[in-house]
Amino acid sequence: MASLTGATSHLLPSATIAATSASTTARLAISFSSSSSSLKCIRSSLLLPHIFRYQKRSLIGATSSGRFSTLASPKCAASDPDQLKSAREDIKELLKTTFCHPILVRLGWHDAGTYNKNIEDWPQRGGANGSLRFEVELKHGANAGLVNALKLLQPIKDKYAGVTYADLFQLASATAIEEAGGPKIPMKYGRVDVSGPEECPEEGRLPDAGPPSPSSHLRDVFYRMGLNDKEIVALSGAHTLGRSRPERSGWGKPETRYTKDGPGSPGGQSWTVQWLKFDNSYFKDIKEQRDEDLLVLPTDAVLFEDSSFKEYAEKYAVNQDVFFKDYADAHAKLSNLGAKFDPPEGFSIDNNPTQGQPEKFVAAKYSTGKRELSDAMKQKIRAEYEGLGGTPDKPLPTNYFLNIIIVIGVLAILTSLLGN
Repeated sequence: MASLTGATSHLLPSATIAATSASTTARLAISFSSSSSSLKCIRSSLLLPHIFRYQKRSLIGATSSGRFSTLASPKCAASDPDQLKSAREDIKELLKTTFCHPILVRLGWHDAGTYNKNIEDWPQRGGANGSLRFEVELKHGANAGLVNALKLLQPIKDKYAGVTYADLFQLASATAIEEAGGPKIPMKYGRVDVSGPEECPEEGRLPDAGPPSPSSHLRDVFYRMGLNDKEIVALSGAHTLGRSRPERSGWGKPETRYTKDGPGSPGGQSWTVQWLKFDNSYFKDIKEQRDEDLLVLPTDAVLFEDSSFKEYAEKYAVNQDVFFKDYADAHAKLSNLGAKFDPPEGFSIDNNPTQGQPEKFVAAKYSTGKRELSDAMKQKIRAEYEGLGGTPDKPLPTNYFLNIIIVIGVLAILTSLLGN
């Protein structure tokens, strides 16, 4: 598996190659500031420049005045749900104008794909922790070109300071899949960012595109992440998006009849004809291998050569619904690998029921059921309730509420006795 970009990209697994040139690897750095009104750890930087630099293991942050200062970056807490929702809308607009779906998918995958299930400690275990924003990791061969994805997302990060990089990368990746016609990904958020480049994983944890034994290599890498054969094949299907560029990955043609006119920057070789549409055509095209203008890497071809992989690849080639379901589950699992969540269980930003809405006070609900309370009695009970600080829309503190329940019960009994 190689490149996945709207302009160009290189999806898991990718060939290990030289890092991008100094002209394209803009150095990015982050400056953090805290809010005295917050009782929680600062969620993200409140002042973020468009570029960051890694220099002597320090973060060099640009202030609004354009001057630079060396600042320590604190551990981040959970992202703000409302800001995440707004960031998602901005990402959708970005996708409409830049056609960057593939490279955003790759960014999220490569941030999460360094996870090692055999390492317990965070962040040493790698995974979705935002470490890919640092130059030391961007310069890993497998991440060639991902600085361009970071440049696309940085204005959104600047706009929504309450969103961590770890969450932003995974939000962008899932949104890109969905906006390209793919399945809805059951995502959760609240990932904590690593604080500095010294916490980046070592190079070599991401897959290669052309290893000597493709099936063994895929299993070595993905099993290390805790993924299985079905998930390996399902995730490979994301190559329905994007192109491989030989100047980055060493794989593919400079251009084909499907890529010479873009959209986005022209060139590269795609795995599918409609390389900005998410469907199951990747499996059909890999199986047939009839079009020389479509890319087939060794790690692609092995999906129909290895007996265990082939079981799923054959199924996905004929049943897109099954592929979509398995892909959505595998993508969500990948996006959570190695992450530290705050809150620990994470949270969703989709279809959340309104929390904490108090039940409106209805006096009749506290009657014995034998006889409806009179309007006068309801007014008396309501007055008692409001006298203690309650309203129809605001519940009383627990101790007051218990007291009023007792009062209501006594009054209901008296009413029943008097009525009889």
